[in-house]
Amino acid sequence: MPELTVTLAESFAAIPAARWDALACPEAATGRPDDPFTTHRFLLALESSRSVGPGTGWLPRPLLVEDAGQLIAAAPLFVKSHSQGEYIFDHGWAEAYERAGGRYYPKLQIAVPFTPATGRRFLTLPGHEIAGQAALIEGATTIARQNGLSSLHATFCTETEAEAGAALGLMPRVTQQFHWHNQGFASYDDFLASLASRKRKALRKERETANGHGLVIENLTGDQIRPEHWQAFWEFYQDTGRRKWGQPYLTRAFFDEIHRTMRDDVLLVIASDQGRPVAGALNFLGKSVIYGRYWGCIADYACLHFELCYHRAIDHAIAHGLNRVEAGAQGEHKLARGYLPVKTHSLHWVADPGFARAVADYLDREQRAVDEEIEILTAYGPFRRGALQGE
Repeated sequence: MPELTVTLAESFAAIPAARWDALACPEAATGRPDDPFTTHRFLLALESSRSVGPGTGWLPRPLLVEDAGQLIAAAPLFVKSHSQGEYIFDHGWAEAYERAGGRYYPKLQIAVPFTPATGRRFLTLPGHEIAGQAALIEGATTIARQNGLSSLHATFCTETEAEAGAALGLMPRVTQQFHWHNQGFASYDDFLASLASRKRKALRKERETANGHGLVIENLTGDQIRPEHWQAFWEFYQDTGRRKWGQPYLTRAFFDEIHRTMRDDVLLVIASDQGRPVAGALNFLGKSVIYGRYWGCIADYACLHFELCYHRAIDHAIAHGLNRVEAGAQGEHKLARGYLPVKTHSLHWVADPGFARAVADYLDREQRAVDEEIEILTAYGPFRRGALQGE
């Protein structure tokens, strides 16, 4: 292995965007990035809007690996003082460790805050994948150990990264989400034709109900999105945040920042009642994936949530030839709407050997349960037998 230098940066702002993005999204030189969430502009928007930083429990400390001054690897590393906004939950681990007399927080987290979307977490310059990943993992665990921290976690990493991390001594964890996959559908009706008759009729009825309220529903992206749309969506987001988490994670300034730097990577679906926005769904766009992130409303309309969050995303994916819709964490109700269970991956390192053995045993049992659940849920999916590719 070459002589490499591993350092922590004080912030994402301290790293030139071009240096970071050469690792995170080299494909963006000729088009849209595969993953919008590890781009410098997204992480900087979180930081500059103070959605992360001092007082939030997410302290940015990007991890950098250099070879003779050339940045060859990086990871979005945070010092965490809680387990909120991660979506792969370790609250039970924290409680058990602290009941035994340990101190679980602070911990280290390699992640995109508040974003349960799979993507690369160990960002490497092309050609430096093996050495870069190894240096990032060794560097992060060494920092945790030297500072007396309980643990390191890399959440929503790719399956390839999970396998590489396991080979380097980290503990892999398997969880699940629901994703919609484009089977080359020519239209939404073409997608419906792949469903069992009863499921097909139910979705048609659901969409008729959602579109029967007299609302105007618009799909907005790029310069079609105006400041008043963000103000309306901020109100929707606050309402959802208060009900789900008690306090919204993102600040109002975050939405202004992504409008300034990322509006071409956003699909904002807004429903209006006589010109007044009443509900909305925020999606981010990758090169081949739509990532559903937030939804909110200020009035109740039957089935509108399903229309804006799931059906409109499918419409957009089909119309633009995209491969997949990832609609966020949890939600077995997505199954009936054509979103099937898939595995998601994370990696974990625990300093205390005894506690590490307990966690490893738990993860082994959890993975067997997840595998079984995915098999059962897939069997209950809405598709006709033989309708999916590979059946």
